[in-house]
Amino acid sequence: MIDSNTAKKGSKAAAFDLPQVEVPEMVRDFAEKSVQQAKDVYSRIKSAAEGSTDVLEDTYASATKGATEFNLKALEAMRANMNASFDYTSELMGSKTLAEAVERSASHVRKQFESLSEQAKTLSMLAQKVATETAEPIKAGLSKTMKVQ
Repeated sequence: MIDSNTAKKGSKAAAFDLPQVEVPEMVRDFAEKSVQQAKDVYSRIKSAAEGSTDVLEDTYASATKGATEFNLKALEAMRANMNASFDYTSELMGSKTLAEAVERSASHVRKQFESLSEQAKTLSMLAQKVATETAEPIKAGLSKTMKVQ
């Protein structure tokens, strides 16, 4: 049976000290440069990721604002068209003769065509504006990212 003193001596005998080896300066310099390069790459990646997050947030905010503005304008146009239809129906019901009804119908169709053309033009311009404003943060973010790299 091995006593505890012998076990301790045996474990000390099994353990050995590594020789003190001097690492050449060239190897140390290489290791330091590698670590610095890794830190620089990490910093650029982190910066790009943060920039991408900012771009997405700006894009989402811009798209949400634009969609809301577009939807409000579309609802306004729909309300105007509904009111025009109700007014037309009321006027048509007040017609005394067929000629008067035809004249009111022709007038209504002409006004609605002009109104719808103007509404389509307004909504189209607004859609282009929204698309441009939504794309602007992406364009700026990409430009910034390309400059960083």
